[in-house]
Amino acid sequence: MTKAWAEVILDWRYEPPYDFYNDNNKEESMKELLEEPYFAVLNDDGNLVGFYCIGYAAQVPLGYLFGAYQEDCLDIGLGMKPELTGKGNGESYIQFVLEQIKGSKSIRLTVADFNERAITLYERAGFRKTYMFAGEEVTFFVMEKSHSSELLR
Repeated sequence: MTKAWAEVILDWRYEPPYDFYNDNNKEESMKELLEEPYFAVLNDDGNLVGFYCIGYAAQVPLGYLFGAYQEDCLDIGLGMKPELTGKGNGESYIQFVLEQIKGSKSIRLTVADFNERAITLYERAGFRKTYMFAGEEVTFFVMEKSHSSELLR
């Protein structure tokens, strides 16, 4: 992740209900994007289309209080440029990310329960809901995909 790509990502704005993902703490988030394992995803023309992160950076801190991350999995987080969401790009996007991180571990992600588009996409990609925890405003699903699963079912 470069500083230039991070600045672009931090300026992204999503429409409700996805505005939950809008970043309002740019200084702290810039530090995280540059210091944690975040990766920019570019299309064939070199344009930024999204990002993904792995490991601790992909976990929702509140999940620790509920024991949501006890299994040995590789956590991933995904973000796509707002203008590209809801247009059928998700399947190829998640397939690309899964190809980048393939390995022997099962893969886990955490998604807000209102994000039905993403949940449907993740289920089609072989993820299954394994845990749920709730914060004050948002409930989250933890979803896992076995390392032996196909990329897309």
